Amino acid sequence: MSTLPLTALAMLAFAGNSLLCRVALRDTAIDPASFTTLRLAGGAIALWAIVRWRDGPARLAGSTGSGFALFAYAILFSLAYVALTAATGALLLFGAVQATMIGVGLARGERMRPLQWAGLACAAGGLVVLLAPGFEAPEPFAAAAMVGAGVSWGIYSLRARKGEDPTAATAGNFVRAAPFAIAASAAALPWASVDAAGVGWALASGVLTSGLGYAIWYAALRGLASTVAATVQLSVPAIAAVGGVLLLGEAPGARLAVASAAVLGGIAVVVLARRPAGR
Repeated sequence: MSTLPLTALAMLAFAGNSLLCRVALRDTAIDPASFTTLRLAGGAIALWAIVRWRDGPARLAGSTGSGFALFAYAILFSLAYVALTAATGALLLFGAVQATMIGVGLARGERMRPLQWAGLACAAGGLVVLLAPGFEAPEPFAAAAMVGAGVSWGIYSLRARKGEDPTAATAGNFVRAAPFAIAASAAALPWASVDAAGVGWALASGVLTSGLGYAIWYAALRGLASTVAATVQLSVPAIAAVGGVLLLGEAPGARLAVASAAVLGGIAVVVLARRPAGR
């Protein structure tokens, strides 16, 4: 399969994570910890099967630190979607991921052009618009949890830049994240609740939109320049917003539309105006 359809499938999968998590935690009895455990376990099984089919028996790749970062992202993601719409959650997640990676780059001595600083200010203003108190403001704890999920995913992404085979490393990190999720489920046992529909959505999120989605993305990356790869991910919150309206019956608001334009447009400027980093 060529790069374009692989990229499109990967973006649909990433947006699908938001939609599946939201519908499970809104419309079924499953609790966030159980959803996270099933999602990570399903992703671990799917990715392990892909790597074993491709390479045969091999050592477990990845690391415990990356596994914990993956778990932190997944559990905070689930806690956030108890109250956030699919679109708002995806926008907060994406903004926090990019802010984390840009911030780490600046801390390491990377420089940005004036146009990039303007784009960053535009994106920050968009998040302020989204989170400012008012009728359409997201629930504060859920918003904070999703920002934390984005920071965790940004850290996970930065740790992944170490030359390992990305699919094998992700498979190993899912395996390492699963025990943390099981421990969280054990701690939350008094509040545990599951039903067949919730289990089904959680496993679909783990196997399809996480495990297979990441494998498809890494295949697509072989044909994408780094700037294009970063920019194309701007489509994920938009896809999640459309999916939320069409599939979940969520009503788009003016505040979300303005914030989305500012955040995604600002980050696009930062990415597209990038030049080789100076020190």
